[in-house]
Amino acid sequence: METVLIFAGGDSPGPEVAEELPASDLTIAADSGYDRAVELGFKVDVLVGDLDSIETELMPNHLIVERYPVDKDATDLELAISRVLVEHPQRLIVVGGAGGRIDHELGTAQLLCSKRWSSIDEIDWMTGRGWSYVVHRRRTIHGDLGTTISLIPTGGDASGVSTRGLNWELENETLKHGSTRGLSNAFSSPVAEIAVSAGTLLAVVPRS
Repeated sequence: METVLIFAGGDSPGPEVAEELPASDLTIAADSGYDRAVELGFKVDVLVGDLDSIETELMPNHLIVERYPVDKDATDLELAISRVLVEHPQRLIVVGGAGGRIDHELGTAQLLCSKRWSSIDEIDWMTGRGWSYVVHRRRTIHGDLGTTISLIPTGGDASGVSTRGLNWELENETLKHGSTRGLSNAFSSPVAEIAVSAGTLLAVVPRS
C-alpha cells in the first residue's frame, strides 16, 4: 500500500488547504477526525477510537468501526497509527491533531516521531498552520524559495545531520535535543534534502 491518510481531531484545514492532500489508498479517521474528513469531502474507510467526541450519528454501511473503551492507555490517534502498520504503507499523512489542547498537540508531535513507525518511509503531519515531516534517515522536501523551515530534534540528539537546498547548510553536524539551533532556516532551492545518521528530526514548514 502506498499512501494512507489519517484524520485526527483538533483543527480542521480549510478546503483550499485540503486540496494539497494526495489521493490515498486508505483513509482512517481517529474519533472526531471523522467529522473533519466528511466536512472536507473525504470518504473514510475505517473509524478508530472511543467515539466520545464524534458528532456524526449516521454512518455509511461501508465504514469499518473499531471501537475502544473510553478508559484506555493511548489516544485515538495512536490507536489509528497502530492500525496503519498492518497495511505496510510507504507514506502516512496525519491531518489535524493541532489547534486544540496544547498537551494533545505536543503529544502528537512526539507520537509521530516515534521509532515504532520507522518502517513507514514517509510520515507527514498537515494542519491549518503548515506541514511537518518526520526525518528518521533521509527526506526530500519541496518548498517555495525563502519559505521558513525548522529542524527540531525529538527524543534526543540528532547526529550526522546534513542538508542541501537551505540558506544555512549543515554538514554531518549534531542538533542537540533542547537546542534551538535548527529553528528558522529557509529554502534556498525549491527542493531541500535532509539526512540524519542517528536520531530523529521533525522538519516544520509553517504556512505563510
